Amino acid sequence: MQITSEVLERAIEELAKLPGTGRKSAQRIAIHLLKQSDERVLTLADSLVQLKKSVKRCSVCGTITDEDPCSICSNQKRKTGVICVVEEFQDVYIIEKTNEFRGRYHVLGGTISPLDNIGPDDIRIKELLDRLADEDEPVDEVILALNPDAEGEATSYYINKLLLNYDVNVTRIAYGIPMGTELEFIDEATLSRAFASRTKF
Repeated sequence: MQITSEVLERAIEELAKLPGTGRKSAQRIAIHLLKQSDERVLTLADSLVQLKKSVKRCSVCGTITDEDPCSICSNQKRKTGVICVVEEFQDVYIIEKTNEFRGRYHVLGGTISPLDNIGPDDIRIKELLDRLADEDEPVDEVILALNPDAEGEATSYYINKLLLNYDVNVTRIAYGIPMGTELEFIDEATLSRAFASRTKF
């Protein structure tokens, strides 16, 4: 195949590196951008540059924010005595969409994964312990909301063990069968967890 535009080819290669974007999708995006006005493409480019320059981590909870501390940590109406521990900042967005949780967050920035050489010191566990030791904002409950995979379970177990030394109630979000799903479509691991986590009706 003969390439008529090296610049277009380079754009396609870079776009194809985005998660969930194959070469065909990257090619469609690049060609779509070529058809747009200069102003529209420059606006997109500027928003991406600002994304890298202006977005930072909240020094308190670790989520992404434009201002430090983030709007959740600085909101006086949020419950200060409850901290929900999540793996990544996108988990905060998912939980916030439910409008069910009104406390604060703590983003670990990953999970313990010996296969990937990620230990407890490589994620924000120390920062969580520092928050629990802060007498200005006493914490009554820590909710573990990590993914129910091997790494998430190992990290939850490790944190729970550490928190035995603190006067705090440790809970975890429930796992089980999603609403509107029929039993025949549930995998065995999910069904087993649902039975193990059953509650009184």
